[in-house]
Amino acid sequence: MLRETARKYYLEQNYNCAESVLRAANEEYDLGLDEGALKLMAGFGGGMGCGGVCGALSGGIAALSKLRVSDRAHTTPGFSGECAGLVAAFEEKAGSCQCSELKARSFREGTRCLDTVEIGCQALEEYLGKKG
Repeated sequence: MLRETARKYYLEQNYNCAESVLRAANEEYDLGLDEGALKLMAGFGGGMGCGGVCGALSGGIAALSKLRVSDRAHTTPGFSGECAGLVAAFEEKAGSCQCSELKARSFREGTRCLDTVEIGCQALEEYLGKKG
């Protein structure tokens, strides 16, 4: 379900990869993020605009943060390990965490990096499913 919701944001509403994943997670997991909070993901698309860490992964990490952190990251037991786990799950599915590498392999006219956005959603869903 998360993939279908992200697809709507990505293709129909023209949000970037990071925005689409977080918006979908906000809707599907009732994260309670308002529009101002959602806009914070804008700069993470396209690997932060420079081909760095994939925006779809960044959106997933943001969703994981909202779900798991109650006060601060460093006072949330096991949180850094959870982030590392999601990164590993994403990298296993996508073959890389770097936007520049992923875009070179999967960017398509018309759908842009939809495949990678869907991989980000799948990794997040599966990771959360395993961790509860």
